[in-house]
Amino acid sequence: QVRALESGGGSVQAGGSLRLSCAASGYTYRDKCMGWFRQAPGKEREGAAAIDSDGSTLYADSVKGRFTISKDNAKNTLYLQMNSLKPEDTAMYYCVAVSAPCLFAVIADTPFAYWGQGTQVTVSS
Repeated sequence: QVRALESGGGSVQAGGSLRLSCAASGYTYRDKCMGWFRQAPGKEREGAAAIDSDGSTLYADSVKGRFTISKDNAKNTLYLQMNSLKPEDTAMYYCVAVSAPCLFAVIADTPFAYWGQGTQVTVSS
């Protein structure tokens, strides 16, 4: 059974930090593009960060310099370190795995993607 379980969300004040984790079972991260997407109330889901099978990374301009995506292939776990959090970072965060080019638009549109259930991040001012 394919599963992806996110954890690490919570409520923090602006300027604080959180570390999200996504543990996968039923598939391996090693050969996939992995990403973190987020969706705020009333807004479309958007890509925040992605990491390809070769370790190359991609960030949305809004999180560049504040968020760091990484993965541990041995633990089959994806991470998102979020620093200097802002109220506009408030959203449900989802991890996703695809066997596709590691671009946000491609990840979002591919029908063969493994999505987690999401973890809520709330940043207060």
